[in-house]
Amino acid sequence: MSKQNELVTTRIFDTSRELVFKAFTETEHLKHWWGPGYMMNVIKFDLRPGGVFHYIKRSPGGGEMWNKFVYREIIEPERLVYTNSFCDEEGKTIRAPFGPTWPMEILNTFTFIEQKGKTMLTMRAVPLSATEEELKTFEAAHDMVQMGFEGLLDLLGGYLARVYNL
Repeated sequence: MSKQNELVTTRIFDTSRELVFKAFTETEHLKHWWGPGYMMNVIKFDLRPGGVFHYIKRSPGGGEMWNKFVYREIIEPERLVYTNSFCDEEGKTIRAPFGPTWPMEILNTFTFIEQKGKTMLTMRAVPLSATEEELKTFEAAHDMVQMGFEGLLDLLGGYLARVYNL
């Protein structure tokens, strides 16, 4: 892992870290904001170290993307660590459907810090066991991925505001 390839995004939410953490760790919340523009179907959700979150996202046009998280660390409500990868319907890790040099696995670390009733969420993403070419692809896509995560966090903020009347 290299800090140069690490992508970092930070956002402050006007609610407790317990609520923000729940939005990341309960499928009834996740399906409303994770994967903008897609409908999510959860295949498996096992929130524990070594557990798997296996799901499919379907676009309005009929496109499908299978994904999985493999949880490494869960410290409620302050830290969530998992690997993220594309997979097939059985959960076997596969290449990203959009590029043959996208890293096979990304390590995601989320920290939830409470500050005067608000939550500072920091997300760190870095490729795992990536080839030099995969690292270059990830680094070249930083701006696009950053925009994607910013959009996701916008959706999360809107979802939290609706559900918790913020």
